[in-house]
Amino acid sequence: MISFTFAIIFLILGYIIYGSFVEKVFGADKNNKTPAILNPDGVDYVPLPWWKIFLIQFLNIAGLGPIFGAIMGIMFGPAAFLWIVLGTIFAGAVHDYISGMLSIRQNGSSLPEIVGTQLGNGVKQFMRGFSVLLLVLVGAVFVSGPAGLLNGIAPYLSSTWWAVIVFSYYIMATLLPIDKLIGKLYPVFGFALLFMALGILIAIYARSAAVPELWQGIANQNPQNLPIFPMMFISIACGAISGFHATQSPLMARCIKNEKMGKRIFYGAMVSEGIVALIWAAAASSFYGSIVGLQDYVSSLPSTANKAAIVVNEISHSWLGVFGGLLAMLGVIIAPITSGDTALRSARLIVADFLNFNQKPIKNRLLVSIPLFVVTFLLLQINFDILWRYFAWSNQTLSVFTLWACTFYLMKENRQYLICLFPAMFMTAVSVSYILYAPEGLKLPYVLSISLGIFTSIVFLLIFLNTRKKFRKSI
Repeated sequence: MISFTFAIIFLILGYIIYGSFVEKVFGADKNNKTPAILNPDGVDYVPLPWWKIFLIQFLNIAGLGPIFGAIMGIMFGPAAFLWIVLGTIFAGAVHDYISGMLSIRQNGSSLPEIVGTQLGNGVKQFMRGFSVLLLVLVGAVFVSGPAGLLNGIAPYLSSTWWAVIVFSYYIMATLLPIDKLIGKLYPVFGFALLFMALGILIAIYARSAAVPELWQGIANQNPQNLPIFPMMFISIACGAISGFHATQSPLMARCIKNEKMGKRIFYGAMVSEGIVALIWAAAASSFYGSIVGLQDYVSSLPSTANKAAIVVNEISHSWLGVFGGLLAMLGVIIAPITSGDTALRSARLIVADFLNFNQKPIKNRLLVSIPLFVVTFLLLQINFDILWRYFAWSNQTLSVFTLWACTFYLMKENRQYLICLFPAMFMTAVSVSYILYAPEGLKLPYVLSISLGIFTSIVFLLIFLNTRKKFRKSI
């Protein structure tokens, strides 16, 4: 419990201290006119109050990752607490803030355009396809997840029918102007999600839950003997850093009225997500008596079950009662739904940016969206666990490209690029090592996989240093 308490305090201090430092490094200027002020279009470029943008951004990024990912990640042991705190402050929040601010500076550009500006046209083309693939994966994952949870609350409708209902909502949210549905519903949903997290947090303290302490050991406790590096860093996903977030930030970059709002919206939303991840990691590791108890329970569930969803359901109803548990579950359901809909909306905008296709007419939005809906529907036929694993890896790989783009930008602006360089190198090693070693990857020997991951990171560093040298000679 002491480690958990200090972890939350460190996250808050990280926002106040390191967040202010990152804001100063970037050079946010309240006098700069934002895209929402320069070219409002009533569909995507719509000026909104900062608190509403914060809640929308928080809901956009806080899908199943900080809940399901934290539950699966804590089974590696208390080391998960360290990664959630350090990853959020020094990697995830920096990634979200810099990429979000770059979108503002580039007239609300989507992620591939931002990355391409810094890393070249070839990378831009790759990022266009890769980003859309990830976003469609997110849409599929975040239909299956909430559909299973809703089936648990209201079993008179099958998971299939709940999936149809959720997917129908996604279609509306993708097509309608941002202030018509998302802008009105998300503030309410945001409070519901925060209530859920607060309820579980209070229950942890009220019950003096046996949350594991860091000094009890951070050695690997994974029951399948999967190594902490790189597996845990992929499993936790959105709870510490997520490339998906950078695909969502342009949605809000098109609504912000003042650059100085960026810290509370982009950096602040990521810190809030880190706190949610900490809460669920602590709850899951203590509810069953210990991490081993959690592992034993999860292993006893059917292989086809959405195991993390069952854990969430049990904790919510046991600790918060029928009514509180229902509200908490609704909060957990809202989180992925409000990420899935904006994922498909972001995919529409990326494709539209690539085609230079005006999105104000509804017929143009339909032409771009219908193929995305078809592909998402086809992916829904794949087992949830398989979808989740590929989403998690794609998610972290996207963060690698975003962090390197942010590093190059800061270097060119003669600013302190180390804030992005170190997390970029680390996540490069994580992402490459994972796909080489993981069961769903190439299944190479562990030492070889890690060595190649580190080697790739060093190669990227050398490319960066060479580019930096050439850039300095050219000015």
